[in-house]
Amino acid sequence: MDRELALATELAAWAADRIRRPRATDEVREKASPADIVTDTDEAVETHVRAVLRREFPQYGIEGEEYGVHKGAPGAPHWVIDPVDGTTNYAHGIGWCSFSLGLATARGEPLLGVVADPWRGEFFSAVKGGGARLDGRPIRAAAHDTLTGHAFLTEWAAHAHWPGMDDLLRELAARHCTVRIMGSTALSLVQVAAGRAVAAAIGEFHPVDALPPLLIATEAGAVAVPELPAYDTPLLLVAPQAAPEATALWEKSVLRRGQ
Repeated sequence: MDRELALATELAAWAADRIRRPRATDEVREKASPADIVTDTDEAVETHVRAVLRREFPQYGIEGEEYGVHKGAPGAPHWVIDPVDGTTNYAHGIGWCSFSLGLATARGEPLLGVVADPWRGEFFSAVKGGGARLDGRPIRAAAHDTLTGHAFLTEWAAHAHWPGMDDLLRELAARHCTVRIMGSTALSLVQVAAGRAVAAAIGEFHPVDALPPLLIATEAGAVAVPELPAYDTPLLLVAPQAAPEATALWEKSVLRRGQ
């Protein structure tokens, strides 16, 4: 994965710089709903990244947030791209969004992940079996053994609550666990890898923005429930020593609600 990681890191740096540029003339358009939007920057970043990936790894497939699927050679890995994860924040001038790029096997198992935070200049990365890094330095999930007193990050399903989310929030509040909803799936999930959040959860797993941070967090020692979710199903990432408490709460408030 050396060549793949080098290129992914280079593209993440380019994308972060492109996202930070002034966007006074950046056009904002609706996609599926008023809460589902795209900007010129989303499209420009994905167009450039796809072009470079197809040139350097022509046998690999590509799945992107804005331009869908390009099939690669049979059995080849495929890239997953979210050019601006947190477009609503970006379009409204809120400095919490990210660039997410990953590589998965033909079966969807993560091989490589990179998440860039343009506003803080941070670059998270991991290769399967190689540990997780932040700006090139190894990172580990927190050593917390309880949810109480710590931060728990989650995200809406677009603009709406997802099944079990309200029950989860009530249970977390009862445990004095502070919840934050920041607006970028990739950037929220990867905070578990950095030890900043005891856990993070989403109601709908989409590989383009969740597969890279899933790999980064698990390579940092976090526990994923499940290890690899199906598309549009819930995901919990949690610091290992807090996993028994969080998993029991997750099963009670989310998984049973979804049955």
